Amino acid sequence: MITPKYKRNINRIFPFGLIWLVFSLIYTILERGLLGDLNFYPSSGLKYIFGRNIIIIPVLATLFGTIIGILEILYFNKWFIQISFTKKIIYKSFVYLLIISFLLIIIFLTATSEATNAISSKEFWIVMFSYFTDYSFLGILTYIASIILMTQFYTEVSESMGTGLLSNFFLGKYNKPVEEERIFMFLDMKSSTRIAEKLGHVVYFQMLQQYFSDLSGPVIDYSGEIYQYAGDEMIISWRLEKGLRNNTCIRCFFAMKESLMDKSFSYKEKYGLVPQFKAGLHCGKVTTGEIGVLKKEIIFTGDVLNTTARIEGLCNQYDVDILVSDSLAQKLDLSPYYEVESVGKNTLRGKDGQFELFTVN
Repeated sequence: MITPKYKRNINRIFPFGLIWLVFSLIYTILERGLLGDLNFYPSSGLKYIFGRNIIIIPVLATLFGTIIGILEILYFNKWFIQISFTKKIIYKSFVYLLIISFLLIIIFLTATSEATNAISSKEFWIVMFSYFTDYSFLGILTYIASIILMTQFYTEVSESMGTGLLSNFFLGKYNKPVEEERIFMFLDMKSSTRIAEKLGHVVYFQMLQQYFSDLSGPVIDYSGEIYQYAGDEMIISWRLEKGLRNNTCIRCFFAMKESLMDKSFSYKEKYGLVPQFKAGLHCGKVTTGEIGVLKKEIIFTGDVLNTTARIEGLCNQYDVDILVSDSLAQKLDLSPYYEVESVGKNTLRGKDGQFELFTVN
């Protein structure tokens, strides 16, 4: 069973292999057109076989692209997280280019040594020098550099927008409005104004960065989608069936609580406090679609969002960390695993009728 975290990583790594595959096929076809009827490379004299290249080059390129994707998603993206967008692309692209150049040299040395039968021979070094100083090698290096830059740009845009959001734009999933049933969690930091005054706005913002980062892990683990950040508020969404399965939306809430508890020492050491949050959960129909001209977004519209925000706002009134609407509580299977307590019925501002709300422990 693939966990949501591994599935997300696979979805993030896959485009790297795909981009390299597409560009390697373009390169192989262009190379065929440029060499025409020649059966050798003019720069090195090595034998040229189109039938072999059309298979080997795309396979190797896909492998290289996947390796770069693994390095990027699992390692480099974390190591370079503190530097600016442009520097991040330049530095990482330079590292990747060095790796690819090294691999190209190894491949060339292997191929040339077979052709000349001896690395120590004078002929071998003449061939190698002529190849690496020829415009054909520089052309290949420039082509590879452009692919690396493109994959880096894709990564940064994807991370900024969110992988799911970017894929939805590409696929045109919400080009026309779609009606969906979704669960929403509005999550708000407790006493944020007091904390901001105590820490100062710059340090408070640094704490917010760490706070949202620590909360994001459980959101990934429990298949949530971060819809928006608004100040110290995070809005998380699930498709109805996904959020209901195994009480995923509720488990996500408690996993986020646990994540902050695990990092409590770090927060106390850096900021002298541990941030806490409260959340309201509700479900219902929304219309989902692309909107905007100068800046496009995929947004949800519907009464369920306003209602969820108002439910979250009642947490302070009832002195609880979580409130769940009756319509969502009825769909979840909470009783065997959680202690569910009604806080009573409430008339929400701007709503007809009353909602029964529940807190969960």
